[in-house]
Amino acid sequence: MPAEAPYEGGPRKVARVVLLDPQERVLLLHGHEPDDPADDWWFTPGGGLEGAETREEAALRELVEETGITEVELGPVLWRRRCSFPFAGRRWDQDEWYYLARTRQTVTRAAGLTDLERRTVAGARWWTCEELTEAHETVYPTRLAELLRRLLDEGPPARPEVLDTEIV
Repeated sequence: MPAEAPYEGGPRKVARVVLLDPQERVLLLHGHEPDDPADDWWFTPGGGLEGAETREEAALRELVEETGITEVELGPVLWRRRCSFPFAGRRWDQDEWYYLARTRQTVTRAAGLTDLERRTVAGARWWTCEELTEAHETVYPTRLAELLRRLLDEGPPARPEVLDTEIV
């Protein structure tokens, strides 16, 4: 796969990871606005491509930086999503690809966070599909519980599903 161009005014190219453990729980990070911990949400690990990285390389690098998890079997792209949201005083426009990944390593340690991430990532948690379905917290992508249920019931889609654009 060709390398992706860095973020230069167009949508930021992002690789995200839907990481499942042996109990089929999904790992989500807990984040918040830098100056307002009450403005919080849960999200999948991942981030923007750096230099000439492929999306797969970015997914694995971000996973290590944000969780310390290195023992990963990276699978196919499940979903693609365009999103736009305010964060840390600016608007982020992103083209996100969500990769399926599996691991037996369930202890997390966020040792490679950027300065902004250190100020805004409050922790990580493994969630069951049922817990996600019943959650009252904000989770991105917003349909994650439904998407995860379908993934667990039917397996990965034959080709990546394009999710609705989310503008916050």
